[in-house]
Amino acid sequence: MSNQVKCMGVIIFTLFSQLCLAQEDTRHIQLHHLLDSLHRSNAFNGNVLVAEKGKVIYQESFGLADEKSKRKIDHDTAFELASVSKQFTAMAIILLQKQGKLSYSDEVSKYVPELAAYKGITLHHLLVHTSGLPDYMALAVKYWNKNDIATNASILKLFEQVKPEREFQPNEKWEYSDTGYLVLATVIERVSKSSFNDFLKQNIFMPLGMNRTFIYQRRYEPMQIKNYAEGYIYSDSLKRKILPDELGNVNYEVFLDGVIGDGMVNSTTEDLLKWDRALYTDQLIDDNDKKLVFSSHDTSTGQATAYGYGWFIENSEKYGKVVSHSGDWAGYITYIERHIDRDKTIIILQNNSLESTVIPGPDICKIVYGE
Repeated sequence: MSNQVKCMGVIIFTLFSQLCLAQEDTRHIQLHHLLDSLHRSNAFNGNVLVAEKGKVIYQESFGLADEKSKRKIDHDTAFELASVSKQFTAMAIILLQKQGKLSYSDEVSKYVPELAAYKGITLHHLLVHTSGLPDYMALAVKYWNKNDIATNASILKLFEQVKPEREFQPNEKWEYSDTGYLVLATVIERVSKSSFNDFLKQNIFMPLGMNRTFIYQRRYEPMQIKNYAEGYIYSDSLKRKILPDELGNVNYEVFLDGVIGDGMVNSTTEDLLKWDRALYTDQLIDDNDKKLVFSSHDTSTGQATAYGYGWFIENSEKYGKVVSHSGDWAGYITYIERHIDRDKTIIILQNNSLESTVIPGPDICKIVYGE
């Protein structure tokens, strides 16, 4: 190879590198402008992390973790994940299946006799929201003593006593169900003979180095958590942000604080990126498991659920396979989106649940793809 050819190669590589850096800088500026504008208009308060192939291209914190002390949010601040927690509950069931301790086709009543009246419901139905079990929150609002904090055990006892009618027959249709994931957490505890927290910690969080990820129920089991984001809602009567606790025990976000499985995992954006990276490897599960996790499962009528094991599924002509989940609970609005074919990741954790709060996923996506 001549020196001239070598020189030309160096020039082309340099120009390409500079072009990539310029594109990255442009996206960083655009992303910051978007998030900063939303923060200034009270539509965003929290952390955002955007990555390509595991490399962080944007990470920033906006607003306060604690309105009273004026403590600011930073990259290490932990947030309640709300329904984003469901992917960890699903993963725990998968790991127990791989250990030979249960089968997806097992009927729920095998592990939860409190639900013996609901024949034909399997663990698979719970995972993909086709069980037909009625909403436990509505049941608790109607029957539960609001002076006590409900737990999985007490909610299941309520089901056993009241026996509310099922919404539909197993696998007849798809309907998003928090009840299903409450039941799955109970199955995890009874099969593993350990707490939900301990099983996730030992089998998922610790192996992946997710040292800032944990189960936390601030009202049921109060404790001091370092650098924790308090979750705020807006009070129309007081005309200000408040903690849900200020509404008293009658608020379901307070008296349902003992329930786990459908929520209550807490984490940071950086820990969730570790989780994202692990899902591209065989560290926890293999390719056959991933097909179950990241595929839509049809109902008995042939309806596509567009839901896998703890993830919403979309096959986009523009972006390829996209899996995602959002969460909204007790002042927290959260979101994770993974573009599996293109290896891009968007993680959003917010601690304000106001009328003006938005999840800016679609706009972030457009900027990442240079649209």
